Amino acid sequence: MGFTDKKVVCADCNNEFIFSATEQEFYATKGFTNEPKRCPDCRQARKNARGGSSGGGSGRGYQRQMYNATCAQCGKQTEVPFEPRQDRPVYCSDCYNSIKPKR
Repeated sequence: MGFTDKKVVCADCNNEFIFSATEQEFYATKGFTNEPKRCPDCRQARKNARGGSSGGGSGRGYQRQMYNATCAQCGKQTEVPFEPRQDRPVYCSDCYNSIKPKR
């Protein structure tokens, strides 16, 4: 499927912006079917107003609480998104990725 640049009108500021072929291809690989309604500047402003989180989460500016821990394998200080318990080992991301079961 060939993509070509498209002109789109921003729903917030009414300025035209280009929805590039590269962006369209990216949207398609992610399974997105709608084109963006806002220009990049308005998207960024809206994102900042919501809390600026760039990944995952509920999109409502929720800040996940992180807990300090010491990796049970290498001893490195790390942060984890759960409260560590003394009876369970905690691993840094490098050690966890090296020991987790392969799918």
